[in-house]
Amino acid sequence: MTAYHGLYDVVYIMGVPMDWYTGPIGYAWQQSICWGFILLSGFCFRLSKRPMRHGLVILGAGVLVTLVTAVAMPSERIIFGVLYLLGLCALIQCGVWALWNKLGLPPFPAGLGLALSALAFFLTRGVPSGYIGFEGLRLFTLPGWLYQWDLLAVLGLPGPGFWSSDYFPLVPWVFLYLCGYFLWRLIGSRQRVMDRLRPGIGPLALIGRHSLAVYLLHQPALMAVFTALQGL
Repeated sequence: MTAYHGLYDVVYIMGVPMDWYTGPIGYAWQQSICWGFILLSGFCFRLSKRPMRHGLVILGAGVLVTLVTAVAMPSERIIFGVLYLLGLCALIQCGVWALWNKLGLPPFPAGLGLALSALAFFLTRGVPSGYIGFEGLRLFTLPGWLYQWDLLAVLGLPGPGFWSSDYFPLVPWVFLYLCGYFLWRLIGSRQRVMDRLRPGIGPLALIGRHSLAVYLLHQPALMAVFTALQGL
């Protein structure tokens, strides 16, 4: 992610053309980062000791990003970005988890949950663009009246006047988050896996423990560096 954003600054701030970056290869790289980010966030839901507070902090960070970009970089404003998504997903998962336990229902089968979540993500990947399907595969077009209100953009139904430089609505991405959650249910609860996930030492472990701060600070730091280089 940091490398991708660094090259973004090289292309769009320093004006260095990179056809591969702005083409299909760059898009595939960007999507792999997004998918991994969201999948891992869902996987780590049960690893948090205070998931409700964790979700509120991330959601608050997402709101902060919106405010800062709207004031400092209005042409690059971020509304309903990835942090906003992850915060909402965590809070929704907390609510569903609490209600499920309160009703005394048995755990939902993890394998079935993973399969259904993956299918739902595949089918709804194109919903923000107005169709049911995945990337270029269009199964059918959704009615236009669903896309008339900007407030529904958070659900994946952006209105005609909505735009954001980083847009991750609940549909389809909540289903990828759930894929991560059910994946943890399948393999993460095993002691051998957990032993490998326990905090270690070294720079990667340090970054992992402060991933939110790294996410919030890495792009402003990179932009400052490349802006300074541009002025030399």
